[in-house]
Amino acid sequence: MANAVYPLYKKAILDGAANSALTGTGATGLWVALVDTGTYVYSAAHEFYSSLSGIVGTDVEITSVTTLSGVVDGDNVTFLSVSGTTVEALVLYRKNAGANTTWRLVAYIDSSVAGMPVTPNGGDVTVTWNASGIFAFQ
Repeated sequence: MANAVYPLYKKAILDGAANSALTGTGATGLWVALVDTGTYVYSAAHEFYSSLSGIVGTDVEITSVTTLSGVVDGDNVTFLSVSGTTVEALVLYRKNAGANTTWRLVAYIDSSVAGMPVTPNGGDVTVTWNASGIFAFQ
């Protein structure tokens, strides 16, 4: 699977749905999960975090998110003390104060990520986003 913005996230933006803005922080921010693709398979039908499986480590918030000219960017992230199975993909999602059945899946990234795939060994895993941004609407 190539990198993709989840189609149901695009629909949520076009419909002006709740919990679709990416510029919140903390409980309403943009978060990222490490994913083992041996357990999780991308599906255009997935809409919420509760559809994910194969999550490795503890999810991390992306801070200083910007959405300039259709490009989403933010600070690099570090997952602390990660152990578990091999990580081949990242899933970005929009968290909110509700249950994970309401956290919108935003993007699936499995290519062009420096240092991935990675087999966790209990150390930190740092994700450095591309200098041109995390992803863009085209």
